[in-house]
Amino acid sequence: MPSTVQLKPGVVFGETYKQLVKACKDGGYALPAVNIVGTNSLNAVLESAAKNKSDVIIQLSNGGAEFYAGMGFGDSFKAKVLGAVAAAQHVHLLAEHYGVCVVLHTDHANKKLVPWVEALIEEGRKYKEKHGVPLFTSHMIDLSEEELDYNISESARILKLLDALDMSIEIELGCTGGEEDGVGSDDIDDARLYTQPEDVLLAYETLTPLGHFSVAASFGNVHGVYKPGNVDLRPDILKNSQALVQEKNGLEANPIDLVFHGGSGSEKAKITEAISYGVFKMNIDTDTQFAFAEAIGDYVEAHPMAFNYQIDPENGEPYKKLYDPRKWLREAEKSMIARLDEAFVDLGSKGKSLATSKDHAVAA
Repeated sequence: MPSTVQLKPGVVFGETYKQLVKACKDGGYALPAVNIVGTNSLNAVLESAAKNKSDVIIQLSNGGAEFYAGMGFGDSFKAKVLGAVAAAQHVHLLAEHYGVCVVLHTDHANKKLVPWVEALIEEGRKYKEKHGVPLFTSHMIDLSEEELDYNISESARILKLLDALDMSIEIELGCTGGEEDGVGSDDIDDARLYTQPEDVLLAYETLTPLGHFSVAASFGNVHGVYKPGNVDLRPDILKNSQALVQEKNGLEANPIDLVFHGGSGSEKAKITEAISYGVFKMNIDTDTQFAFAEAIGDYVEAHPMAFNYQIDPENGEPYKKLYDPRKWLREAEKSMIARLDEAFVDLGSKGKSLATSKDHAVAA
């Protein structure tokens, strides 16, 4: 059933974020979460969301934020902070004009990256003082490699800081396999790839009084794309976790706001099943990266002379119109948009934007 909720287009936070999450779960759909590294990938996400009339989640890893600031910046930590701030300001400026609602999020931050999140919280505090709204919608604290008690207690500490700024937290219980921007490992005991429902219950009962949170519960998901059969997704883990929290707290179905990490390459049936258990967000970084790169490779193969000569050595023809970065970067954007078109359909969010303005800035 279509949601009757309408929100102002732009970055959502606090109550508007919770309304958007509820609409996803009530409507049986999820939003793609796309890691961006620069204006090209960021604008491609906004364009595809507008084209598909869907809301979307834009996020940065620490490495993506550093790249956004520029790899020649010199101070790696400061680049991670300022790159994230610059990207967030870009989204705040443009999202409203694209006519969609955007969840603005930072991705995996393990124990060593907690200072990065704390620095962004301080930047968010200054931004809210000046503009009246948070800089980001939410931040992720991924302490899944640590002991459970530390994971939850440290997440609780950070959530108190975020809640004061009308922001949310995403935590991880159980480990997502693979590695992404220096976070994670291929050497993980298989048992840790499957979250225990009792751990979800503990997190729910500890964090609920403190503010809004979402849980990246592991059910065999792995960063990257692998041969069929190498990844054993078990969405029943999510079902059992929801059922336990529901039973112990006398709640309605699917009380936890769940996140699906490592969604690239997943079987569509498993995606649909996971959504039915309360997943409102799915990360697809690997697939969108490949789509971006594949288009550039195709373009270079189609115009090899333009990437070796400014002027054709035989006929004197200038190649400027072909090697112009706007040509091949635009092809990369279009390819990424096409992959996101598929994701909006797979996740069921196409045509379901809650944004009040339907005058999108993207041509049909």
